[in-house]
Amino acid sequence: MNGKDLGLWYTWLTDDRYEDPRGVFTILPDGILRISGDGFGGLITKQEYRDYHLVMEYRWGTATWRTRKDKARDGGLLLHCQGPDGNFGGSAAQPGPWMTSVECQIIEGGVGDILVLQGKDAEGKTMEAAATSRVTRDRDGEPAWAADGKAERFTKGRINWFGRDPDWKDALGYRGKSDPDSPGQEWTTLECFCRGDTLVYRVNGVVVNRASEVLPRQGKILLQTEGAEMFVRKLELRPLPAPDQIP
Repeated sequence: MNGKDLGLWYTWLTDDRYEDPRGVFTILPDGILRISGDGFGGLITKQEYRDYHLVMEYRWGTATWRTRKDKARDGGLLLHCQGPDGNFGGSAAQPGPWMTSVECQIIEGGVGDILVLQGKDAEGKTMEAAATSRVTRDRDGEPAWAADGKAERFTKGRINWFGRDPDWKDALGYRGKSDPDSPGQEWTTLECFCRGDTLVYRVNGVVVNRASEVLPRQGKILLQTEGAEMFVRKLELRPLPAPDQIP
């Protein structure tokens, strides 16, 4: 993201498809990207990428919208996106907001969760998406990454970051006692290390989640709008560091 325009990206919104009449995605005079949150969909790269170190600096705004007006502020990065636009979360008659991908979740209380999204191709067949992670199960049976956990294969659903509060509620302003992202409207640094079939997520310097045997292994990147205002002052793709420097 160059701070000047969105020439390397295109928009997809469930209600307006490739148009953005409400200005959901705008570059402010200071070069910061504002995502209004008024809609569901994303800002999508025109090209596919693989083997990169993604660095994002973001903060929440105060506006929330529609069905998520009183819910936890929500967004995310979909990595390795494949297939038609809107192939996940909708139907043939009404395409959804997302694509087949592996998500780095950005939600109050759950920044760094991994979500596996299996959508449909143009013929309606289920596309392949998966991740293997070492996990333990919390008191509610939900999987959370643990370095010494048991390896499990996931073709759908969520792998919680290691410290996700088991009492998490989908409530506006929710914050767990161990959350590493910055509170309120402070800036958070989020990193995604994508090397081959592996993913590592780091939040404000803390490794929160990792996976291997990831599918897809390359694709577009989708920055979500999901009912909450967000500001992004940095979104860069950098070359991967040496293997022994990847956390």
